[in-house]
Amino acid sequence: MREPGVQELRIRSGRDADAQAFIALIGGCWAEYPGIVLDVDREVPELRGLASYYGAKGGTVWAAEADGAVVGMVAAAPLKADAAWEIARMYVARPWRGSGLAHCLLDTAEARARQEGAQRVVLWSDTRFAAAHHFYEKRSYVRAGPIRILDDLSKSLEFRYAKPLAGLAIEVLDAAAAASAERLLAAALIGAVAEGADLGFRAPLASERARAVWHDVTAAVAGGRRLLLVAWQEGVIAGSAEIDLALPETAPNHARLERLLVAPSWQRRGIGCALLARTEQAALRVGRRLLTGTVRAGDPAEHLLRTAGWEEAGKIPGATNDTAGTPAATVIFWRALA
Repeated sequence: MREPGVQELRIRSGRDADAQAFIALIGGCWAEYPGIVLDVDREVPELRGLASYYGAKGGTVWAAEADGAVVGMVAAAPLKADAAWEIARMYVARPWRGSGLAHCLLDTAEARARQEGAQRVVLWSDTRFAAAHHFYEKRSYVRAGPIRILDDLSKSLEFRYAKPLAGLAIEVLDAAAAASAERLLAAALIGAVAEGADLGFRAPLASERARAVWHDVTAAVAGGRRLLLVAWQEGVIAGSAEIDLALPETAPNHARLERLLVAPSWQRRGIGCALLARTEQAALRVGRRLLTGTVRAGDPAEHLLRTAGWEEAGKIPGATNDTAGTPAATVIFWRALA
């Protein structure tokens, strides 16, 4: 990586001798936010020797260096449970933001965690660091768990972000996690609609409308009217499925499968099959023993449902249009859950 006017940037293991450079970098980033105080000796004395600090934990701190100056940093260390690693001390000097350096630093930390067998990565971020939250969400992290309150000079509150790191993982998201996944799910929806998937929208789907769709999903999740399942493949959000629970009270055992979606770049890898199976399990866990769903005749989702053992209840001719705008039949499916 090279920025105009500087030598090629390199990312190397950090050293205890980088202490002043690390402190200056962190202090400069914190100074952008009123009310955030950096008192090294009183609150974060480990900054005097981060390489030793993380080495004792079995982890590493890295420095990004250009022209002999530290312009970025990140650290990672194993946690005691859940085969997880924590990403920490993620900072990039203002002139280097938007250059791709933050991605390179996070790639480095995630690669180390993956190499050590981590199944999950977590991080904490001050609630005031909105730009950082956007970045982490772009990297497929979602909000996870309650806000942490720190008894520090800055009166800090922190969001916890997390994501599965290895293989295929599917999780049911709460409302906070759903909200933090909206941008990536909107992009996946736009891409799938452009590829002709039967998801209820015509191409091209505007980004504002796609975001509004997922904002509504988040609200439904918060209200207990919908379950949202999201699939990660190798640490990247790759697809989703929804279960509509908002049916009449006379149908307490029934739920509807909605928008089973796989991003175009992740299709034909078994993600759709895995999402469908986990959707059935999730419906059972909330007491629903019957799932129904509709698909356009000839859509790949029709083959998926048939292969998974769903029963056809019938067809409605001309109920929808295909990608060319020609009337097509809608196929109604149902699945009894044991």
